[in-house]
Amino acid sequence: MTAARLATAMEVSERTIYRDIDSLRAAGARIEGEAGLGYTMIEDPALPPQTFTQIELEALTLGLADVNQRGDADLAQAANDALVKILATLPERQQRQAMHAVNLVHRFYTPATPTIDMTLLREAMWAEEALDIGYRDLKGARTERRIYPLALSYHDRSVMLLAWCCKREDFRSFHVTRIDGYRNTGESFRPRRVALLRAFIGHLHSRDRGAEVASV
Repeated sequence: MTAARLATAMEVSERTIYRDIDSLRAAGARIEGEAGLGYTMIEDPALPPQTFTQIELEALTLGLADVNQRGDADLAQAANDALVKILATLPERQQRQAMHAVNLVHRFYTPATPTIDMTLLREAMWAEEALDIGYRDLKGARTERRIYPLALSYHDRSVMLLAWCCKREDFRSFHVTRIDGYRNTGESFRPRRVALLRAFIGHLHSRDRGAEVASV
């Protein structure tokens, strides 16, 4: 893959790609090729062990512990598995530091149990595939929507699906506990996901700033 294509896909400059390639090579990654021709990355199981500072280990263990408490069953298991894999790559001293981290997490509230298979929902987002969903509002009224699922947002007591709603032709946040069934459509919205998600996040930030101004 050429640096130009990588830069377009990652939405950065070619200079950034060249710099990152050099950094990855310095870390031991096997990347063949050169500027002007393109690059090929070879998965290498013999990469050197990971090294982290103690505060980085604290951040990792804290974040994964929070996912374990707040995520659905598959996500919580993935957090546990990821921590095991990370620990296995660390020198013994850092393994002890991670196992005896001083930062802990405790949530008094956890999001309500989703009524749909969250793994299948994530797979639709990874595949950038439109979904047809049934959705019930606060009054229980059910509507059918075709959406472009963009991301899952974890709030204090709920999990929200951020999506582009084809019915409303606008961004919408759906409570996952109110999604009443869904099916894959086979319709791809690639490569619109990144641009749509960026626009949605910008919309949320603008709304929050407006609320702050109004409160003043």
